[in-house]
Amino acid sequence: MFRRIGSGVVRHPVWTIVAWLIAAVAIVATAPGLPSNSDESSFLPKSYESIKAADLQAKAFPSAFTPSAIALYQRTDGGKLTAADKEDVARITTELGKKHIDQVQKVVPGQPSKDGRYTMTLVQMDSKNAGQPVQADAAKVLRDDVKQLAKGTDLDVKLGGSAAQALDQQDSSKRGEALIGIGTFLIILVTLLIIFRAPILAFLPLVLIGVVASIANGLIAYATKLFGLQANSSVSSILIVVLFGVGTDYFLFLMFRYRERLRAGDEPKQAMVNAVARVGEAIASAAGAVIIAFLALVLSTLGFLKQMGPALAISVTVTLIAGLTLIPAVVSLIGPKVFWPSKSWQQEPQNARFAALGRGVQRRPALTAALSGLVLVALSLGTLGYKATFDLASGSMPKTKESMVVQDEMQKAYSAGAAAPTDVYLSSSDGGPLDESAFASYAEKLGAVDGVASARMSQVNQGGTTADFTVTLKYEASTEKAIDAVGRVREVAHSAAPDGTEAVVGGMSSIYKDINSAVNHDYRTVFPVAALLIMLILGLLLRSVVAPWYLIASVGLGFGATLGATVWIFQDAQGHPGLMFMLPVIMYLFVVAIGTDYNILMIARLREEAREGRDPREAASMALRHAGPTVAAAGFILAATFATMMLAGNALLTEMGFAVSFGIAVAAFVMAMFFTPSLTALIGHAAWWPGNADRAQDTTAGPDTGSDTSGPASGTADQDSVTQGPTGRRG
Repeated sequence: MFRRIGSGVVRHPVWTIVAWLIAAVAIVATAPGLPSNSDESSFLPKSYESIKAADLQAKAFPSAFTPSAIALYQRTDGGKLTAADKEDVARITTELGKKHIDQVQKVVPGQPSKDGRYTMTLVQMDSKNAGQPVQADAAKVLRDDVKQLAKGTDLDVKLGGSAAQALDQQDSSKRGEALIGIGTFLIILVTLLIIFRAPILAFLPLVLIGVVASIANGLIAYATKLFGLQANSSVSSILIVVLFGVGTDYFLFLMFRYRERLRAGDEPKQAMVNAVARVGEAIASAAGAVIIAFLALVLSTLGFLKQMGPALAISVTVTLIAGLTLIPAVVSLIGPKVFWPSKSWQQEPQNARFAALGRGVQRRPALTAALSGLVLVALSLGTLGYKATFDLASGSMPKTKESMVVQDEMQKAYSAGAAAPTDVYLSSSDGGPLDESAFASYAEKLGAVDGVASARMSQVNQGGTTADFTVTLKYEASTEKAIDAVGRVREVAHSAAPDGTEAVVGGMSSIYKDINSAVNHDYRTVFPVAALLIMLILGLLLRSVVAPWYLIASVGLGFGATLGATVWIFQDAQGHPGLMFMLPVIMYLFVVAIGTDYNILMIARLREEAREGRDPREAASMALRHAGPTVAAAGFILAATFATMMLAGNALLTEMGFAVSFGIAVAAFVMAMFFTPSLTALIGHAAWWPGNADRAQDTTAGPDTGSDTSGPASGTADQDSVTQGPTGRRG
């Protein structure tokens, strides 16, 4: 199949390129805008208690005041607020309300802090648009207006709250995307220049992947709108890295094999046909593993991950199609001039490092497997200290952003949980009025819960059927202590509810607790499903039952090593209270799925070498010699491109960038180069049971009629290249 694809593309390269350009223009011109949502509650299904509480609040207290923005005032000299300062705050609050800013429904004064140094203005916005960009726009107007109104006073005012956080997150995301884009571009360009010393080849993947990115983003926007998926601004940053990182991987897989076929003496166009035929199955299988793993996120209960899964799967699918059609078409038109001005493509350098590494694996496979395995196990021990944090907003921007400064200052000036109180809604089971005589006792029991600063009955709805008890925790809403405390509040709220009543607990800490439960559900569901599907792809590719088990086990070890190293770096060394809650899920998918790419490339090459009559140890040696440079180059570029996410300046992308780049480096330079080939060499022919995929095949067919790597022959050109010495290197 892959030979037919290669032949068709090489015969009609111009039409292939024109088809891609038409598709790009049509999709980009007609695609809808990609929405964004920063409201964590929108990521949870309706079945969770915090969402039930939010729905009940909307029905029972439609006019309830829930601030979306908080203006925090203090004196410029840091002293206590004077009577004149308080008058200025009252004036600013009144004038702000008269401006009738879009989305703003109420502007009311807030409570002063106990030390008299701070006070607040609370702004309520339309709850229907919570987390939407329109409220970030409103926060921008509010921030400008409140600072303008405070001019000429002794007050310093900052705007915080969820709407302001959405605004700052949006700004931070744009800056992060720009830095990531520039960093990714430079890393790919410089690395390819160093590897090939050919400017055309260095710029080519960037141009082609740019076309692919425009098509993928358009298709993602269509899918998001069609299926009503949630979007988050962090997805765009991840997409940049996936498209350019994975796209460059597939470009390298193809170009190294193309160079190999040229060195073996193939005519240029036939060299590209043979390259697609030989490496096409490995690329398709590698992409299939990544796509399947990303689609497994559809099983997640979190809207953020549900949207990310299809988006990334679409990106990799488009990249795969481009790798098998667009890239071969363009390169076949340019021919060997793509390597200009370098002439190193014409023959293999002597004393190649990867040949020496291959000989080392051949001589001591047991020692190689043991040492590389011990490194992975040792790093995996760090997972025992893993803790999670759940504040997606603060994790998505630097602590220096204004809304984050407000959050930190409010925690010091007020009770840490005052900025996001917990609400307990008590409702009658039969729809009748509640017995108000039980309210005081119920509030007292809630207030006695460990971790609660105060609890009071704040309001009853018009029909008297639902009461709202405001519970202020001692801890900031997203901390582990707050999440544990709200769990205890739930237990007491349910067990102490008077006869004939039901209680549900809402608020941000309650949402974070439900997100924690949802993530734990995803660990139990997404992880095994993705692993089983990847194993299925490996089994189909290798025609083996044995190999997929130790391949997926090795990738699992790589995941453990990556998470352990991330815990040690960020929690232990840098003192972070925990890692962002979705990091293990994203890490698992990237490290397991993309890390499997390199295992697939190496094991497919090992099988190809074995089919030429080599014993398992020699086949492992030759596979490392020939596929090692590809894995090293692709692994370095992909790891480095993910590392550019650390330039974004926020905890989420910094942790994600380190974790995924480290995991890919482990997958490429430990697993694919040492652990996998040495294990395969030790297991021998049994690795391919029950088939005979590694047995020597009939090699009478020439390169023009040979099959892909799954077919019966490597072809005489390949066979000749084995005996040609340095001039016949496969790349």
